Amino acid sequence: MNQITRQTALVAVICSLLIASCKVGRDYVRPETGLTDTFRGTVVDESALDDSVNIADIPWSDFFTDSILTMLIDSAIANNFDMQVALKNIEIANQSVRQSRAAFFPQVGAELAGTTHQWRSRDYYSSPSSGWYERGNKGTPPENLYVLQSQYFSSIDMSWELDIWGKLRRQKEGAYAEYLQTFEARKAIQTGLVAAIAEGYYNLLTLDAQLEVAQRNLRLNDSTLQIVKLQRDAGEVSSLAIQQTESQKLVAASLIPELEQQIAIEENALMALTGRMPDGVYRSSALTDWHMQETYDSGVPLQLLANRPDVREAELALRAANAEVGVAQAYRYPTLTIEASGGLNAMLPQNWFNIPGALFGGLISGITQPIFNGRKLKTQHEVAKLERDKAEIGFQRTVMGAVHEVTNALVMIDKLNEQLAIAQQRVATAQLGVKNANLLFKSGEATYLEVITAQGNALNSELDLVSVKQEQLTAKVTLYKALGGGWK
Repeated sequence: MNQITRQTALVAVICSLLIASCKVGRDYVRPETGLTDTFRGTVVDESALDDSVNIADIPWSDFFTDSILTMLIDSAIANNFDMQVALKNIEIANQSVRQSRAAFFPQVGAELAGTTHQWRSRDYYSSPSSGWYERGNKGTPPENLYVLQSQYFSSIDMSWELDIWGKLRRQKEGAYAEYLQTFEARKAIQTGLVAAIAEGYYNLLTLDAQLEVAQRNLRLNDSTLQIVKLQRDAGEVSSLAIQQTESQKLVAASLIPELEQQIAIEENALMALTGRMPDGVYRSSALTDWHMQETYDSGVPLQLLANRPDVREAELALRAANAEVGVAQAYRYPTLTIEASGGLNAMLPQNWFNIPGALFGGLISGITQPIFNGRKLKTQHEVAKLERDKAEIGFQRTVMGAVHEVTNALVMIDKLNEQLAIAQQRVATAQLGVKNANLLFKSGEATYLEVITAQGNALNSELDLVSVKQEQLTAKVTLYKALGGGWK
């Protein structure tokens, strides 16, 4: 390497160091989210805002106490197909991060053995000193022959783009944000999966309870039908009484196969979520064993930014879009590259590995500046900024949606507590009405129609009570999911 080449390389390196602190694009700053200190309808001590806790901090294995339910959730996390795909997406994104890190290092390639052969006219060379070789002949070729020029070489080439504007750093920043997005996507899938398993299991308990109500009412209606038949035989009532009583019995009977069908379908749905073939699901508890507490700690809205995977994923998408703006901007600025090559080169094969005579080397440094590219680079930069604006809107929309979900879940839990109290009173009143109607009917002071009406009211009120209990359990799961629980 001559002195001029060394000086050129030195100047290029110094220039790159002087402007290395320059960075394109702005650093990420979280946009305004408009979050309040509390959710609507909740009161939190302002002195405890920083230390406020909520149920989302509870691991799902502690939040759900039923052993069968936790077993189903654990199996789903391990075997669910969506979870498996999410893990593969994490591995794919990890490869992109590794590639972005490697971009800071020179690119090196080797050509282990290469030859070139060119046939040129004898008038191609300006003088005999230019050097030419004819296969099997040295000296001046005949007039009617072409000149054969051959080269035999082995080389190592290196190219290094200096990150003078921070383009590579922004690319790395964007790749890392996308990598973290895949983790949040997996968390979001797990959160939804845990909630879906819990809701499905609670639906099974609800269907079991409804089936028990239907079977109990069927037995009660059958007993009433036997009494009406005895009265018909005694001439106290007509055949119409038997027909109406039997019709009421069939209403209760028709619920049983319908509920059994729903139970089988719900069991199969749970098996699908756990990645297994259709099968039954064992239940270790009944719906009546579950007792709901009246309130749950919801924390403060600001905690959604840390707990909710979809909110974190949306913010990481904004980070990646912000980094892409810097990358697009850097493409509009000069690019400084250093290229070096070296190896063995000879015109004759017998001289190919003649060291040091066949050694060669070269060093090139250059700065390229795009001048006019059909507005392509400017368009890419403007589009990147608009994509960043879209990502910011998406982040704010996700945050707002999360707050609304939590608020709605809190309202559901509060109002379902009131509905439960009313439903329990309805059941107690309806059961008392059935008891009194039967006593009056046996003593001849009430008609069979009054008995049928009382039994129908009892059936409906008991089914409604079961539904309210199921909605309570679902609302609990909904709040847990809305706050970001389930991925820990």
